[in-house]
Amino acid sequence: MNTKGLDYTLLTLVIIGAVNWGLIGFFRFDLVAFLFGEMSWITRIIYALVGISGLYLISAFGRIRSMEHA
Repeated sequence: MNTKGLDYTLLTLVIIGAVNWGLIGFFRFDLVAFLFGEMSWITRIIYALVGISGLYLISAFGRIRSMEHA
């Protein structure tokens, strides 16, 4: 099964989440909340998608490891 497109899409979401957390940590600035409103429905969807993407990408470790042993 080819999951390359899904992996890149979800990796992009995780990078966006990481940048947002960096902005929060360094500058106390939440970019997602600034753009879409403080805990609006779209903000919550973005946070949920970033979280689900991170959980999915845990499987990337298993795929990388299995490719190394192939």
